Amino acid sequence: MATMQALRRGEEEEKEKMSPRSPEAKLGMKVEDLWDVVEPQLTPTDKLNVCFQEVPVSSFPPAPSSQVVEIRSDASLAEAVQILSHHKILSAPVYDVDAPPDASWMDRYIGIVEFAGIVVWILYQSEPPSPRSPRSGTAFALAANGVTSASGIGTLGPEPAAPISGSFFEELTSSEMYKNTKVLDISGSFRWAPFLALQKSDSFLTMMLLLSKYKMKSIPVVDLGEGKIDNVITQSAVIHMLAECAGLDWFEKWGTKRLSELGLPIMNSDQICKVYENEPVMQAFKLMRKRRIGGIPVVDSSGKRAVGNISIRDIQFLLTAPEIFHDYRSVTAKDFLAGARKYMEKHREESAMLISIVTCNMDKTIKELIMMLDTQKIQRAYVVDDEGNLEGVITLRDIISKLVHEPRGYFGDFFDGVLPLPLNSRV
Repeated sequence: MATMQALRRGEEEEKEKMSPRSPEAKLGMKVEDLWDVVEPQLTPTDKLNVCFQEVPVSSFPPAPSSQVVEIRSDASLAEAVQILSHHKILSAPVYDVDAPPDASWMDRYIGIVEFAGIVVWILYQSEPPSPRSPRSGTAFALAANGVTSASGIGTLGPEPAAPISGSFFEELTSSEMYKNTKVLDISGSFRWAPFLALQKSDSFLTMMLLLSKYKMKSIPVVDLGEGKIDNVITQSAVIHMLAECAGLDWFEKWGTKRLSELGLPIMNSDQICKVYENEPVMQAFKLMRKRRIGGIPVVDSSGKRAVGNISIRDIQFLLTAPEIFHDYRSVTAKDFLAGARKYMEKHREESAMLISIVTCNMDKTIKELIMMLDTQKIQRAYVVDDEGNLEGVITLRDIISKLVHEPRGYFGDFFDGVLPLPLNSRV
């Protein structure tokens, strides 16, 4: 009898050793358990939809405390840039310092401040006035907050970004205007006021659809009782969760498919938005803002080979370390990449910019791509042919979109309260 008990105890200990340890992997095990009991006649995609609909977002591991950051409404733009840069985040909710202690979350927060809005602010300072780019306070607030005219992004002006000397950014960041502009002036409510948030009882399926089809890069999860943000779930966090699920049956069935089998890349070479290495760096940021994208490849003179990548958050280098570019007569995309990389190497900072542009081919599996993106902590990979020419780009959003789909009528009245803004305004 004692021998049998010892054997069982040994089996349990061995099983425990083999079981996933990370919170993300344990979450994947919940999906695995659901996968085994879901109706076998469903397609794999429908089965995943059912599984993710059964898992509440409260099960998602909490984000590192450094990423759940709030910014005061009376903070300056300079302070906001420092906070976002220090915590290595793209955006942060802005809370109203005048809100009463018992305010609901909708009254406590006034919106989101993000690098995309900061880019617009800089563009407004660097571009000469034009009939297509009005300088009124109202026009600037709308542009910074993601609200555009029905005809498009005309508020930024259709012309290419003008060349800017390296000293411009030192002068800008030392100006009283930069120091005195408040977060309140550039924080945006976009299409939801103050922002779209999830409750703990909402499902994984809802979360993943918002991060993919509805183009959200991060979603706050609110605690209704406390009236505060309890967690922030990002596209990167979901990709990390998927990487931790390697070896699980449901993930392997999907993950072993090649990119071409899943219809990736969604965006081909003709559709890729790019900037030439000799163009002004602000052209890269202007294109990102106009196209509502988070990154852009820097290409050589042929326009076919990528030599680097600039993301929307890299605008921070022009604001937190403007001295890098002091001696440049005109800061090009190539100059920007070289200066930022040199700065990070000198300060021993980790960044995706220090990694050569990440590429893959069409034969790679989705699992291999997920592992690569998660390991290197990057937001996109560029698909190239055998000669290294660009064939497409795959983002975190693209990957998540291939894992789930939106059932007919799924959201119901979820979006009640959407502001009556133009259809092309930012989600």
